[in-house]
Amino acid sequence: MLRWLKTAANVLGGGLFLTLFVVFVIQITARFVFNKPMAWTDEAAVILYVWVILWGAAAIVPEREHVVFDLVWNSVNQRARQVMRIAGNLLIGGLALAALPGSWDYVRFMAREGTPVLNIPFMWVFLPFVLLMVALVLRAAWAIWNACKGVGLEAELRAGA
Repeated sequence: MLRWLKTAANVLGGGLFLTLFVVFVIQITARFVFNKPMAWTDEAAVILYVWVILWGAAAIVPEREHVVFDLVWNSVNQRARQVMRIAGNLLIGGLALAALPGSWDYVRFMAREGTPVLNIPFMWVFLPFVLLMVALVLRAAWAIWNACKGVGLEAELRAGA
């Protein structure tokens, strides 16, 4: 089931990126080849960019691929790493959890307003932010669970480090 969900998330992310690319090509062609800029392509590109970035951060990019500064992490023992992992994820997950109701209220409130050209309700534009917040809470809870079990606390050499 988890493998299927990861595949679905990757397919959706790839589809969003492909759609962004196609809209961008249409925009460039209309503007520079036919000298007829189209307003809908600008708006669609911005909306798709927001979705690609937030969806990718929420569902596609694994935690180990995020930028980290691990000088302290690599210089302490496993018990200190466990405390650091739990404290850091309590902070991030707790803040995301605390912000979730307000974020959802705002996104839901924005359903009354639409984008200027395509008239897409802003709720659909900003919905991936709520998904990102939920993903942060779930990832933090999972990381805390693993840290309590002692999983993933070894020092790592990261690519490019």
